Amino acid sequence: MDTPWSEGCCRRLEPSGGTMTGTLSSKVIYPRLRRIAELARRVRSEPLTSLAHNIDSVWLTTALELTNKRAATGIDGVSFATYARDLEANLQALERRMKDGSYRAPPVRRVHIPKADGKETRPIGIPTFEDKVAQRAIAMLLEAIYEQDFLDCSYGFRPGRSAHQALSQVRSALMKWGGGWVLEIDIRKFFDTLDKQRLMEVLSRRVRDGVVPRMVAKWLHAGVMENQELTFSKTGTPQGGVISPLLANIYLHEVLDVWFEQEVRPRMKGRCSLVRYADDAVLLFEFEEDARRVFEVLPMRFEKYGLTLHPEKTGLIAFRRPTVPKGKVGPGKRPGTFDLLGFTHYWARSRQGYWVILRKTAASRLSRKLKVISQWLKARRHWHVSDQSKSLWRMLKGYFNYFGIVGNGRQLWKFRRGVEEAWKKWLGRRSQRGYLSWAKMHRVLGRYPLPKPGRLVLV
Repeated sequence: MDTPWSEGCCRRLEPSGGTMTGTLSSKVIYPRLRRIAELARRVRSEPLTSLAHNIDSVWLTTALELTNKRAATGIDGVSFATYARDLEANLQALERRMKDGSYRAPPVRRVHIPKADGKETRPIGIPTFEDKVAQRAIAMLLEAIYEQDFLDCSYGFRPGRSAHQALSQVRSALMKWGGGWVLEIDIRKFFDTLDKQRLMEVLSRRVRDGVVPRMVAKWLHAGVMENQELTFSKTGTPQGGVISPLLANIYLHEVLDVWFEQEVRPRMKGRCSLVRYADDAVLLFEFEEDARRVFEVLPMRFEKYGLTLHPEKTGLIAFRRPTVPKGKVGPGKRPGTFDLLGFTHYWARSRQGYWVILRKTAASRLSRKLKVISQWLKARRHWHVSDQSKSLWRMLKGYFNYFGIVGNGRQLWKFRRGVEEAWKKWLGRRSQRGYLSWAKMHRVLGRYPLPKPGRLVLV
């Protein structure tokens, strides 16, 4: 009988840019993954020592099919099209080098993207195409093993789990309790400060195959190429690699998830819950006393593993159901709000007059996305209007698919309006005499309409 993990894994066996249903690789790999998962489930307390024999030409072919072939290239500039010119020989050589230890993890190419606050940037490491295939191959093995260990509180970058499920769990718990105390957790520069040695120690408790830990160690110690300068760091792992999210889950499973379930929960007087999506997490408490006790010891727990909590973004929020009579607002009567996964959570009255928890797009997330689209339009204002329209359509549909939840309709329309204004602005700057009035812009929108928010889903 298939487990939830196996169902999610089956859905994940969908290569980027095509389908793998019915191919030889999918038919061979899926039973292997299931056998590895069953073995890991039977021997939870013992490390697995024989895994590398699974990595053969069929396994690497599957990893290749799952690799995004349109993503940016690494430091060598080799794309999928170039790699595929001698694909069979390249995969055979990759298998040999992975198993005999001669594989050398190339440095990643570092780029920076702005964070939500606009003050800092997030460094992203872009591996070479072959390195992505190798990382995917090892990630497939590790995922089959660790999905048997991961707890239900973890939602990020796991098969069959999503950010919407994490949001639903948070809302469900707080609604059931009538609100509570929310402890927001923000780890300062998690991927930059992750303790490599501690991560390898955690990994060795479950995997002692030889090939797998050796490959992970190579990626952890691979250099970073930025502005033609190669650097190496004693801590951290480049964010952006195929295997990076899984390694983050493995580390935080040990640091936070297991600790919360085994050490924290039994000592609490009231109900409590943990919801984590990769390195974003919130702790929910029914009673203030429990929340403050955990808040005091939490920094020490993270410090033990070489991590630091952001002092400004980590805090305790009173999120009790309001006691303000309908139509009246008194000082200090309203609860606070908190942000999670791009949404601001707050209490509001339903149409029937009951207090409910609603979510809306966080102001910082909305403004940042509009800024990104405006910069995109500026760089492509020479494009034909129809080509701009097609790209904007895809951007808005993706945005609406994620943020289109009940209670967020006003923010969705605000975002759409902001995109229209940005489009008008840059269409009007295609030449010195290219001013565009709203009357003309409405004619453009009539011919090239932008999508509207669809039916909002309950999350």
